[in-house]
Amino acid sequence: IPTAMLPYACVLVLLGAHIIQAAGEAGDGRLHWEPRCQPALPDRAASTAILPPRLSGLWISTGCEVRPGPEFLTRAYTFYPSRLFRAHQFYYEDPFCREPAHSLLVKGKVRLRRASWVTRGATEADYHLHKVGIVFHSRRALLDVTGRLNQTRAGRDCVQRLPPARAWRLGALYELRSARAPGDCLEALGLTMHELSLVRVQRRLQPQPRSAPRLVEELYLGDIHTDPAQRRHYRPTGYQHPLQSALHHVQPCPACGLIARSDVHHPPVLPPLLALPLRLGGRWVSSRCEAHPSVLFLTRLFAFHGRSRSWEGYYHHFSDPACRQPTFTMYAAGRYTRGTPSTRVRGGTELVFEVTRAHVTPMDQVTTAMLNFSEPSSCGGPGVWSVGSERDVTATNGCLPLGIRLPHVEYELFKMEQDPLGRSLLFIGQRPTDGSSPDTPEKRPTSYQAPLVLCGGEAPSSYRPPKHSPLLQKHSSTGGLHVAPLPLLPLVLGLAFLHWL
Repeated sequence: IPTAMLPYACVLVLLGAHIIQAAGEAGDGRLHWEPRCQPALPDRAASTAILPPRLSGLWISTGCEVRPGPEFLTRAYTFYPSRLFRAHQFYYEDPFCREPAHSLLVKGKVRLRRASWVTRGATEADYHLHKVGIVFHSRRALLDVTGRLNQTRAGRDCVQRLPPARAWRLGALYELRSARAPGDCLEALGLTMHELSLVRVQRRLQPQPRSAPRLVEELYLGDIHTDPAQRRHYRPTGYQHPLQSALHHVQPCPACGLIARSDVHHPPVLPPLLALPLRLGGRWVSSRCEAHPSVLFLTRLFAFHGRSRSWEGYYHHFSDPACRQPTFTMYAAGRYTRGTPSTRVRGGTELVFEVTRAHVTPMDQVTTAMLNFSEPSSCGGPGVWSVGSERDVTATNGCLPLGIRLPHVEYELFKMEQDPLGRSLLFIGQRPTDGSSPDTPEKRPTSYQAPLVLCGGEAPSSYRPPKHSPLLQKHSSTGGLHVAPLPLLPLVLGLAFLHWL
């Protein structure tokens, strides 16, 4: 399913209710979005980017993370006023982070440089590693790591720094990099710390029932390339799931205290998480403005019709990290197959999605001008594009200027969970970093984007929200929008099922 069209920045406040059929319009089959399923524009005071970023302190994962591979891990990073940092990465055998495999201790120095000219709202940084150590929590983990190192010449040199399996000692720290052990065994393992080269810190208020809102501080670090072979040279343009301050994190958070008190000798074992069976149905919405690689800011909204195994989605694209400056909206629809348990990613379900219909609504002058300069037969047929007006591009087999192809098939990975607040979460596969599409089984995702939140029950069979919510209409009329220059537009317009121009 093309979900990366719309994957880190400002929170979208979701208000109550659900989609219902409008009173007084019985028989016309039209549905109206009620606010709970609208990705509403946030109050500017609700979330604030800290510029320049203040990194000092301990930052922790709030749950089990999944990186491409797949790799299951939690993180605890401490930054000091002297610019030194200490990073703990805890790796696991299972997707619930309950079976520790090995832990990494990374020490070094980071220096903030300047505001990123590629990713708006981010700060670029340089880092230097002083020491990398590894602790194995099982003999199996040692054999797995040495097996990976033995696949390359540089890795075979690194194997000499690890003990033979018969001499392995539980809890011993083995140096992979230090002043006495030069070379980079981290890269030989397919790991880097390039995530430190792109930084964003923000504060937001978490609503609390029957009490004042709680301050939450988040640290967004650069994304990890989905192709391990490219990680050594890749410089991030998007973000991973954010770390949160150990002092100011969401509540409740059963994992936070465990991760904050951990070290490489005592990795956190997270409490059991309620994994839900995958029963697609209902309406799901982004909980925040999402930042994806290639300078893509968006929100997503989906409806799944379980009985007919069909889906529909809206992808709202923006030019800014707060999702306040819209560039265009994409509506897409199609069908999907019955899911099967993934043999590669434990806890995931594999599906195949087909995109058969698409509509495009330009929301700024730059996108509108580009579409009007294109050949009519390549996008929507004859007619003039105008800001805020939706057009069907199905008859032209998509929209060539935006790279949209119809029909289109994608091999997907889904999972459902329930968070500590009792909300149902839907995780959809992470898109390839290079902008290509997972259009073959070999390219199926092995990690996930930011979760969507259930905002309504089973979607009606004739689901179709209005073209634009009143909030978005009001926003688009404010004028003075900052938009990307036209030569950069193909990057800003990157869609999940699109191929780059």
